[in-house]
Amino acid sequence: MEMLNSKSNINFIGQRKIAYVLSIIMIVGSIGTLLFQGLNFGIDFSGGTLVQVKFQTPPDIKEIRNSLSSLDLGDIVIQEFGSPEEILIRVEKQVTDAKAQNELSQKIVEALKPVAGKNKIDLRRVEFVGPQVGAELTEKGIMAVIYSMIAILVYVAWRFEMRFAYGAVLALVHDLGITIGFFSLMQKEFTLVVVAALLTVIGYSLNDTIVVYDRIREEMKRYKNKELTYVINEAVNRTLSRTMITSLTTLLVLVALLVLGGEVIHDFALTLFLGVLIGTYSSIFVASPIVLLLNKGKAKKA
Repeated sequence: MEMLNSKSNINFIGQRKIAYVLSIIMIVGSIGTLLFQGLNFGIDFSGGTLVQVKFQTPPDIKEIRNSLSSLDLGDIVIQEFGSPEEILIRVEKQVTDAKAQNELSQKIVEALKPVAGKNKIDLRRVEFVGPQVGAELTEKGIMAVIYSMIAILVYVAWRFEMRFAYGAVLALVHDLGITIGFFSLMQKEFTLVVVAALLTVIGYSLNDTIVVYDRIREEMKRYKNKELTYVINEAVNRTLSRTMITSLTTLLVLVALLVLGGEVIHDFALTLFLGVLIGTYSSIFVASPIVLLLNKGKAKKA
């Protein structure tokens, strides 16, 4: 309790110019790699073939992946569907006519027989997923992020002030841009799982920012005649222990998922790990200084 109640005395606002430079470098780098390399879209966006099979007993996902790796099907996404016995397999290879789909599905079933052993494998369905579906998913994903940003802007403006709202939204754009830029730089597969993780990052980062903003508002009422620089520093220092403890405990769980969770959850955990790191940084060094930057000439007072 003593550690939680103790307050640091770090001049965060005094370091804001260094933070601005660091953030600009990361954002420009992200934009650059997106322009020159783009994203490595997964089957969800680029299209492919979907095959659903049912085993008699829950199979090992890793064994399924190993069995299919020699079939030259391109990228493969394997996941449980409803129950551990039901497996959904999405492959990059695209087949449109019924005959080709039947040949592909039989090839997959044959490859999976060693995984099933003596048990039977039921082929449930085979579907072609065209690139137009990916385009629709991309559009809807972008619109979902835009709508969430607008809702956040309205909420924070109503709860606090417009300068706080701008700060929260810019911090979120900062976090998402850098996280997406990392996926482009490393050419990690960008799938619907990653999109879901990015939306989770928005929630986490916003919560962190709101906690700091709430303390800034309290300190502004408490120190009405103090410089806003002092008020923001005071607020950030008072919430620092809470921010660090929350982030570290979250990161510990995500590290465990990255190490032990397997390939199925790896990209989700990696996206969250990056998002939590960047979100923690932005709530202190991006969102808070923006409030000072947008003080609109109210002298230096809060």
